[in-house]
Amino acid sequence: MIKITVLLWYICQLWIYSSCGQTQKQYYRNIQEIFRSKRFETQGVNYRQEEKKILDSIMGPKVYDSRIRPAGINGTDAATFVYVNIFVRSFSKIDDVKMEYSFQITMRQQWNDNRLKYEERLTKTMKERIKYLTMTDASKVWMPDTFFRNEKIGAFHNILQPNLYIRIFPNGDVLYSIRVSLTCGCSMHLALFPLDEQTCALNIASYGWTKSDLVYVWKDDGPVQIPKNLSLPGGFKLGGFGNQYCDVVTATGEYSCLQVDLMFARQLSFFLVTIYVPCSMTVTVSWFSFWLDHKAVPARVSLGVTTLLAMSTTQASIQNSLPPVAYTKAIDVWSGVCVFFVFSALLEYALVNYASRSDEQRSVKQKERKEKELEHCSFNAERMEESGMSLDPLMRRIEGAHMIPPTAMLHHNRIPMKRPNKFTIWIKNFQFQAKKIDVFSRVLFPFCFVLFNAWYWSYYLSRAQSQKGKQSS
Repeated sequence: MIKITVLLWYICQLWIYSSCGQTQKQYYRNIQEIFRSKRFETQGVNYRQEEKKILDSIMGPKVYDSRIRPAGINGTDAATFVYVNIFVRSFSKIDDVKMEYSFQITMRQQWNDNRLKYEERLTKTMKERIKYLTMTDASKVWMPDTFFRNEKIGAFHNILQPNLYIRIFPNGDVLYSIRVSLTCGCSMHLALFPLDEQTCALNIASYGWTKSDLVYVWKDDGPVQIPKNLSLPGGFKLGGFGNQYCDVVTATGEYSCLQVDLMFARQLSFFLVTIYVPCSMTVTVSWFSFWLDHKAVPARVSLGVTTLLAMSTTQASIQNSLPPVAYTKAIDVWSGVCVFFVFSALLEYALVNYASRSDEQRSVKQKERKEKELEHCSFNAERMEESGMSLDPLMRRIEGAHMIPPTAMLHHNRIPMKRPNKFTIWIKNFQFQAKKIDVFSRVLFPFCFVLFNAWYWSYYLSRAQSQKGKQSS
C-alpha cells in the first residue's frame, strides 16, 4: 500500500513537471529513474546468490561425499529406493534381420538424499521463490549405477550442451533427467510374419548395487509415457505398451530390475500392397499362356520364364529382408506356393507341347489308316468283279443266302444289356489333346489358387488372433 502511494506521488510530481514545460523525453526518463529506484526492489534479495550459498552449505567437501549412497527410509541402512519414469520420444528403426530396434527416450530417476535437505534454510519469502535447485554436473551428487541390460549401442546427446539436468528439492529429493538414444536387442518369433506382433523389452537394472542396497520402483503416475502422434518405421504400429518388474539373480547376488514392454504390430496393408498383391498379379499373368495358341512357342515360353523370374526375384527380396530361421514363416508358404503355381504353368506348356506332337502323330496315323482302308475297299471291288458277283448289295444278299448255316436261324433269348455310363464312355473315348489341357488349366489353376487363399488367410489370421489373445492375457 505504501509503495502504491509513493508511486502515485511520483506520478503527480512528473505531471507537475510536465505542466511546467518539461519535454516528453525528459518526462519518460524521469519515469524510468523512478522504477529503477531502490524503493521498489523486493528487500534487495539476490536469489541466485542465495542458491549458491545453499549449494555450498549442503554440498561442501566436508559435508557431502558423492561416493556414499544415500541412507534408506527414515535414515536407516535399508536400500535406497529409486523411482523411475520413461518418456519415449521417437523410434528410428525396427530391424527384423538383426532383431533389434532403435529409439530415443528421456529417462527420469528420483530418490531421496537426506544430506541434501535445505528446507530449514529457507525463509518464508524464499520458499515461494526457490522451488528447487538446478544443476547440470552429474558428478557432484551420488548417482545410481543404472544400465540397460539388453542395450547394444547407446549414446548421450551433447548438442549444444549435455542434455541432462539435476533438480534438488528442499526435502532432499533428487530428480535426474537425461536424454538417451538406444539400440536394444529383441528376440523375435517370425512364424506368423507378416501377420505377427512382436513384443520387445527394455530392461533397466543396477550394475553393481544389489537389491539390498538399491531398489528400482516404477512411479505411480505415468511410469511409461508415449506421445499420441508417435509414428513407427518399417510398416509397424504401436500395438500397446506396459511395465513390469524383472529382478534377476546372478552369481554375485540379486539385482533389482525394471522392464518396459513395447508391442510392435505390423500394418498388414503395407504388406498387402508390397508383397501379396504383386505376387497374385504375377501368378495371374502366368495363366495368360493358357489362352495363347500352343504353336506360339516364343510367346508362351517367354511369358512363363518371365513370370518365373519375377516371382523368384520377389521371393529372394523377401528372404533378404528377414533373418535366416529354422522354422517356416507364413510369407515363406505364400511365396513358395506362388512360385509353384508359376512353375506349374510353365510345366503345363511342356505337357501341351508334348500332347501337340502326339496329336500330330495320331493324325498322321489316322490318315494312313484311312488310305489303307480305301485301298482295301478298291481291291475287294476288283476281285468281286472278276468272280462275277454283283456289286449291288441286294443281289449280293440273295446270292449268298444259301451259304447261311441252318443253326443261324435258331432263336436265342435276348440278354438285357446294361446301359453304359456317360462318364465311362467319355474316359474311354478321351484323347490326350493339347487343346483340352489348356481348357482344363484355365479352370483348374484359378480354382486351386482360390482354395489356397481361403485356407491361407483363415489359418494364419486365426493363429494371429490367438497369439494376440495370449499376449493380452
